[in-house]
Amino acid sequence: MLLNVIEDEEKWLAEGIASVQQNALFMHRALDANNLRDALKYSAQMLSELRTSKLSPHKYYELYMRAFDEMRKLEMFFKDESRHGVSVVDLYELVHHAGNILPRLYLLCTVGSVYMKTKEAPPKDVLKDLVEMCKGVQHPVRGLFLRSYLVQVSRDKLPDIGAEYERDRDESSVMDAIEFVLQNFVEMNKLWVRLHHQGPGQDRDKREKERSELRDLVGKNLHILGQLDGVDLEMYRENVLPRVLEQVVNCKDEPAQYYLMDCIIQVFPDEYHLQSLETLLAACPHLQPSVDVKTVLSQLMDRLSNYASTCPDVIPEFLQVEAFAKLSSAISKVIEAQVDMPIVGAITLYVSLLTFTLRVHPDRLDYVDQILGACVKKLAGKPRLEDKRATKQIVLLLSAPLEKYNDIVTALTLSNYPRVMDHLDNETIKVMAMVIIQTIMKNSTCISTADKVEVLFELIKGLIKDLDVTTADELDKEDFEEEQNSVARLINMLYNDDPEEMLQIIYTVRKHVMNGGPTRLPFTVPPLVFSALTLIRRLQAQDGDVVGEEVPTTPKAIFQLLNQTIETLAVVPSPELALRLFLQCAEAANDCELEPVAYEFFTQAYVLYEEEIADSKAQVTAIHLITGTLQRMQVFGVENRDTLTHKATGYSAKLLKKPDQCRAVYACSHLFWVDDQDGVKDGERVLLCLKRALRIANAAQQMANAARGSSGPVTLFVEILNKYLYFFEKGNPQITSNMIQDLVELITEEMQSDSVTADPASDAFFASTLRYIRFQKQKGGSMGEKFDSISV
Repeated sequence: MLLNVIEDEEKWLAEGIASVQQNALFMHRALDANNLRDALKYSAQMLSELRTSKLSPHKYYELYMRAFDEMRKLEMFFKDESRHGVSVVDLYELVHHAGNILPRLYLLCTVGSVYMKTKEAPPKDVLKDLVEMCKGVQHPVRGLFLRSYLVQVSRDKLPDIGAEYERDRDESSVMDAIEFVLQNFVEMNKLWVRLHHQGPGQDRDKREKERSELRDLVGKNLHILGQLDGVDLEMYRENVLPRVLEQVVNCKDEPAQYYLMDCIIQVFPDEYHLQSLETLLAACPHLQPSVDVKTVLSQLMDRLSNYASTCPDVIPEFLQVEAFAKLSSAISKVIEAQVDMPIVGAITLYVSLLTFTLRVHPDRLDYVDQILGACVKKLAGKPRLEDKRATKQIVLLLSAPLEKYNDIVTALTLSNYPRVMDHLDNETIKVMAMVIIQTIMKNSTCISTADKVEVLFELIKGLIKDLDVTTADELDKEDFEEEQNSVARLINMLYNDDPEEMLQIIYTVRKHVMNGGPTRLPFTVPPLVFSALTLIRRLQAQDGDVVGEEVPTTPKAIFQLLNQTIETLAVVPSPELALRLFLQCAEAANDCELEPVAYEFFTQAYVLYEEEIADSKAQVTAIHLITGTLQRMQVFGVENRDTLTHKATGYSAKLLKKPDQCRAVYACSHLFWVDDQDGVKDGERVLLCLKRALRIANAAQQMANAARGSSGPVTLFVEILNKYLYFFEKGNPQITSNMIQDLVELITEEMQSDSVTADPASDAFFASTLRYIRFQKQKGGSMGEKFDSISV
């Protein structure tokens, strides 16, 4: 069916074009012969083809353009009176006798254009005559093209300021031009709207498409008005805009109202919009409820904000006319008037208003907060948003201040900012929280007060605690880790030079992150602990305590807080991480010379090792951490140190694998010989540890031989040899050159044994050790003498 209609239209168009061309050919012959009578006859027959009702607007336009091109030639003929011998006045009367009204009016418009050019009659009278006579064609499509032709041929004859046809710089002549264009605009708009109501209901979609194709014909009138030099600001504000808006509102047609409001915004200067803002905005609430007012207002605000950006000198005018107040009021009225407006539409309006405000009045934070408050009011009493389009607009609304000010601190001063976020769904709250953190990272913003930290962590609460019952299995591991690492980096950026305020920040952060649950605490507790340890070292450097109004800022008080905080990790459970943090705190307590505190942290670490850490690899790592930290401790007295070192060596000897036992035991030898601490140089116990390590290494070789038929590499013996050399150099009297010599010979024999598995790495390690011994022997001096008795 549709295919048949298209084929019929093509056929009708082809027939119409053929007829136009044929009559145009006869008209050309008449023009060449200067035969006015035949020229009028064939031009009228050619124009009669435009009387068709069978063509769609698109096809009708093709036919119209063929006729239009021919009418330009006829107009040139009419201008040359010498060719046809008839005065333009008589010619104007003559074409009144054309048979059909449509050809007659096209000819009248053509002759009228020539008539105005001769200045034999006031343009005002001719224009008024033509625009009134065109009312004789009420068919929407034919009438629109006829009036479009009228505007086209009379455009350059309008009595505008500075134009050839202005009457002695008379203001009334400009009004004549305006009146003509406005009257033609009103009639064309009526024809355009009427097209909506013609034909059967089932063809409505087709008619709307056809209407859309014709809209530029109507808008051309407003474009001409915008180009008239005589339409100054006063004329526009007092005459043009009210008349146009009256027609827009009264037509009560949704497509027409939307298009014409858009035309007004686009064709007239920005300055005019600013100075007539109240009049333009007053029309918005009176538009049909289905009109997309949000887009209209958004385009208006975009134009005004661009105007302010390109011409900063005009910003005082924005304040003078109270542009923000008027736009805000208009948006409120539109939202109230259109009760069925979806929530996304209202939020889009607030986004546009906020964008306008940030570009025109960036210093007015009260305006920004007022917009956010209006959004909160609109969302009040409604369930959390689930409409993705609405949540996207809210994200834009909340992101705009961050992007403009590049400073989250500014956003934190906006009281309504967190209230808007409360209306987002949980996933969008997370997205917005990441945007906030990324802004802080990008600009290296320092949040320096506890109050601001409180507001900030309320904003990012979607990342630091569970807002719903989502299980850990439902979370995307990679995304979750990225979010938590971002929170950890944020915690590290919180800082204040004042220790008291910094402690308040730490307490505030702790209050929030402790609600994070077992999956989040391993990410958020470590940066909190290190932030507190940094504060402790600052206090230690100041050599004094700061007493605040609420919490005394002393290292001891902070250590108590840390103890409670890290204990939660053990419950989570995350014992390996908790053990590391206890050891970090013990080292900090050592720097503060707080022996009881340091001992308590070590005790906690030992309890975790005994009760919570069961994995053999984790135990090996933990033992080496404990040994390394304990070796650096200087605060312990003899009794406490002996207790802790005894425990550490005991744990080392009980590891599951013999190689692990061996390495942990010889590492413990460093606990009894510390270079920078005169009181801890117990050579005998160092030797005991090394001998014990040798026995374990030998046992490991025997077990390997029994289990696999080979003893395995001699790496452990080479490692122990290096420990012997270390303590021999450091002057441990219990380590003698004979012991080293015996160990070198033992390793050499083992490597030559058939039962030992060849290992290039072990061989290279042993060769490097022997080279080192030779180097020390050749060095000379006291060290050379010590090594001289070792034969390699």
